[in-house]
Order: sequence, then C-alpha cells, then structure tokens
Amino acid sequence: IPEEVLKISYGCGTPAGLQTVSQGETVLDIGSGGGIDCFAASRLVGQTGHVIGIDMTDTMLAIAQKNAPIVAANLGYPTSNVEFRKGMADAIPVIDDTVDLIISNCVINLAPDKRKVFREMFRVAKPGGRFTISDIVADQPVPQYLVHDAQKWGDCLSGALTLTDYIAGIVGSGFLGIHLINSAPWQVIDGIHFFSVTLTGYKLPARALVSEVRYATLRGPFSRVVDELGTTYLRGIPQPITPDTVCLLSQAPLASHFVLASNPLWLDRADDRWTAIYPADAPCHWQGHFAMFAGPFVEAADDDHHVYRRGEPVEICSKTLTVLKTDGYAPYFAIINRASRNVSGDAVSCSSDEGACC
Repeated sequence: IPEEVLKISYGCGTPAGLQTVSQGETVLDIGSGGGIDCFAASRLVGQTGHVIGIDMTDTMLAIAQKNAPIVAANLGYPTSNVEFRKGMADAIPVIDDTVDLIISNCVINLAPDKRKVFREMFRVAKPGGRFTISDIVADQPVPQYLVHDAQKWGDCLSGALTLTDYIAGIVGSGFLGIHLINSAPWQVIDGIHFFSVTLTGYKLPARALVSEVRYATLRGPFSRVVDELGTTYLRGIPQPITPDTVCLLSQAPLASHFVLASNPLWLDRADDRWTAIYPADAPCHWQGHFAMFAGPFVEAADDDHHVYRRGEPVEICSKTLTVLKTDGYAPYFAIINRASRNVSGDAVSCSSDEGACC
C-alpha cells in the first residue's frame, strides 16, 4: 500500500471481517477515504473479486483513484479490481443484493440518520451476505451540548449512539446474528464513556432451506438465552425451532452454543457438550466495573443470577469480572470502569441461594 495512503488513514478499528473474505467475493467499504481497507481487500478477493469504495470527499477519492493502479501492479494484477465512487453512506451508489461483505471504519458515526445507513447496507447486501463495521459508541445517551459541539462531532464523539441503540438500528434494518468482534476504550468526557466496537452480522436468505433439524439444545456457557427471533432456550433442554431459526443458529458464533438435531436431545453436566463457567466461592469487591453484553442474543443469563440485555450496562463485582474474562464469555462483553479513583471497598459475601451480590 503506498505511503501516501497510509499517512491519511484514520479509523477506530480494523475491520476484522476481512479475515473472512474469500476469492471472488464483492466487498464494499463505506467511507473508504484514501482506500487503505479497499486495497487490503483487493489482495484477499483476488483478481476475480471486486472491491467498491464509496466516499463523499473529492480529495480522498482522487488520492484513492490515483493509487489504485499502483496497488494493482504491486499485487501483480493486470488491472485494478477496485473502483471508487462518490456517494453518501445513507444513499449508497450500489445496486441491490450485490455485496458479499460490507466494511466501514469509524464512518457511520458521522451520519445524521444512522438507521437509514443500516437500511442501505441491508439493501445492497446479498442474501447470505454479511457486514463487519468498526465505530464509536457510548455507554449512555450523549447530551445535547456535546451533540452540537462541532469539534466533538469531527472526533466521532457527538454522533455516538449508545450500544443498545446502535445494535437496535442494525437489527431493525433486517440484519441478524449481530455480535461483538472486539472493543476498546476510546475517551471519557464528563462521565460519558466512549468506546470503539467492531460488530458483525448477517443478511439471512429471505426463505430458509428445508432442513431435517427440528430442535436446538443450548450447550452454554449461558444458562438461558433469547435469540433475535424471540425464542428462549434453557441450557440442556431441547427447544423446537423453525427453518428460519435453524438458519440463524447455523451462523457463527451461534452454532458453537447449540446442538442442532432432528429429534429432542437433552444435555446434562456429564455430557462433554454441556458448558458452564461458575463464579468462585469467594467474596466480591466492588471496583466500578460495568459489563455491556453484545453477543448474538437479545438477552442472556449466567450462572450467578445476572441477566444481561444487549447493550445495557450492568454493574459487576470482581468475582463476576473474572468470570466474564474467561474465553466462553469474553468475546461478547465490553467492560468499562466508571470509578473516578481507585476503589478499596469492603468485601461482600455472596450466596448462590440468595441471588447475585453484584
């Protein structure tokens, strides 16, 4: 990638969805800037693939277009498989149902009507297509004095939605299987925690294929979950499901949490497929931590009486923090600390029979 492109690249995360790209696919980058992510995708899709970058800025488009043939030559391609188009995120200049993967890096945050952007993403994605986007969100609604701060807007702060509202907008457009890829603290202003997230999800086929699968049994580590189609699952107990639900639960990472079968299948603790992560039998310490669930379920419960609703901050103590940092839980939680100083509170004893202490 030419140095000129590297120098002007800005974002809040690397679209991890590029790791899933296959040869011959079509990739769309919303807010492509100088083209860095498009050029990375160009190598991954190969000469038979196609990459489209859209941007509203003439200067950025000119730089990207100038460097496209240079990147193609560096890759050994006879012609570039990347094209750049002028356009807005809420009016994407791409025809319907043509994109395998949509990526975006800290751009949707700047759009006044993010729900319109999500609807446009859904329109251009192929049935079976997917998105992976990085953006800035907040742990609480951004007040008006920050919303109308021009500098904060340019810093991707004024336009930040809460994680709950951001994911709700994506689901409302039609995407399903929404889940967190990674998160990181970004900035704290007047007690508002801004953090970067990378999210991914799917445009499932309009009509699910007929399947022999009729039941889903939750493996864990959650003790109970509610999927985006409204079905509740209890760990170890088979639940009848529809063909649409079979399609949803077959996507990563949902597939790893379920056993899908044509007949009812019960699991218990003696079964290797049963998974659970229990808290230590030890006191809790309150240290200012809050957990925000961003897994592929609208609601999930652990084995210590906590109920996590997607995007909503839940105060947790040290014992729960340890549980949520384990491999089974960590991919789905963004953790922030709202304490303004070091906390040295007394330990709190908990009883699993009495409910969670934190």
